[in-house]
Amino acid sequence: MNIRADFILEGIHDGYLVGGSIRDFFMGKETADRDITIKGAEKFAKEIAEKFDAAFVTLDDENKIYRVVLRDKKNYLDISELQGESIEEDLKRRDFTINAIAYDLKNDKLIDVTGGIDDLKNGVLHLIREENFKDDPLRILRAFRFYAITGFKMTEELQAAMKKYLSFAMNPAKERINYELMKLFGGKYADKALLALDKAGLLEKIFPCISDMKKVSPNTHHHLDLFHHVVETVRQIEIIYEISVAEIKTHLDSTDFGGFPRINHLKLAGFLHDIGKFSTWTLEGGKCKKEECLYNKPECTGCSARHRFIKHDDAGSKMVIPLLKDLKFSKKQIEYISSMIKNHIYPSGVIAAPDLNEKVMMRYIRKMEDNVIDNIVLAKADRLSARGVDVTKEMIDANLNGLEKLLNFYLNKKDTLKPLPKLLDGREIMEILNIKQSPKLGEIIKNLHEAQLNGDITTKEEAIDFVSGFIDSQ
Repeated sequence: MNIRADFILEGIHDGYLVGGSIRDFFMGKETADRDITIKGAEKFAKEIAEKFDAAFVTLDDENKIYRVVLRDKKNYLDISELQGESIEEDLKRRDFTINAIAYDLKNDKLIDVTGGIDDLKNGVLHLIREENFKDDPLRILRAFRFYAITGFKMTEELQAAMKKYLSFAMNPAKERINYELMKLFGGKYADKALLALDKAGLLEKIFPCISDMKKVSPNTHHHLDLFHHVVETVRQIEIIYEISVAEIKTHLDSTDFGGFPRINHLKLAGFLHDIGKFSTWTLEGGKCKKEECLYNKPECTGCSARHRFIKHDDAGSKMVIPLLKDLKFSKKQIEYISSMIKNHIYPSGVIAAPDLNEKVMMRYIRKMEDNVIDNIVLAKADRLSARGVDVTKEMIDANLNGLEKLLNFYLNKKDTLKPLPKLLDGREIMEILNIKQSPKLGEIIKNLHEAQLNGDITTKEEAIDFVSGFIDSQ
């Protein structure tokens, strides 16, 4: 076992390699980031940055944490000040035993004072000491994050300590909570972690909308209540991702916004995709009679009636914005998740068109732009998570086959696609119609864009003729 060689640390002979990189090494996972703790962290980090012609960044001046980004822009070192008088003392201040293993770079040896290696081998998530939760309550949420990533069993001691300090769990800054959430949704076992968070009473503190979602009962199209449906959607997204071809995985693994891969954001969108259902929930066909109830659930308020959620996709896309803003998500992250929610039914509507032709599919692709794969994966997961008594296997197969056809059409076309050209800008339209900037101008620009998406307008001359048609409506 050559940790130094595996982590490309030739030339670094001081300090201790700690934390996630050691954990991932034992779990056989590749990692691009390495954590080093050392006395004199700032000076050491600057020396390493100079040695490797790398970028030096201060992450936390108060706690003396620095980042060295290597020239490939993928690999980096996080270098922090040693806490306490020794590495052993530093390790005992950490969160979980699996994160408290160190490798002495100078003496070429492992240091494990908490039993972390055994816990890694046995698949156990164990705290080091409960006072560490008091020192940093974020470690409570972090426990669920590592559960989502590893699937390791939480010990009874860990669960008892988390319960004891649960009231402090939401005290950390929202930015730190955001980070843990995004890491959690990237985990293979994110669905199980969400259920564990709910059991602990934390999920509704993070996502207050869950309280209303739990009120929406199963129905003839959904075998699960709404809360368990969205958790199942997260699980299905992970399954689809794992069996996908390399091209789709590469896309979902890409970090295009928010500092996290698309798959993390997509699973969060899957969890929130039906956030608008409670506010749009209506029942048709009379009240439920319990003796005739399809699911015989005492809490069900009408499962044998027809459940309708008209425009829940549109409502949800708006509701999610203040929720994510409060959790300190960026504008681009919010735009992506809101778009996924607004359009989660869209691909199934496309393939249900009476005349599904290239023009119909191309319009969908033009509208979804870089998010086609994400949107279709979400639609598949949503379909697989709803198996009520009125949903036949033939219906499910037809939907999945249609979505696969749409996906393959995109994969075959994407390398030849070019952005839609801007045939006319706002200034030109104002000149043509002799109007000033107004809501009417925005409406015309939107209509022109829709006409381009449909393929009805492809040249500037056609665009001028189209816009000129609005003169009579002035």
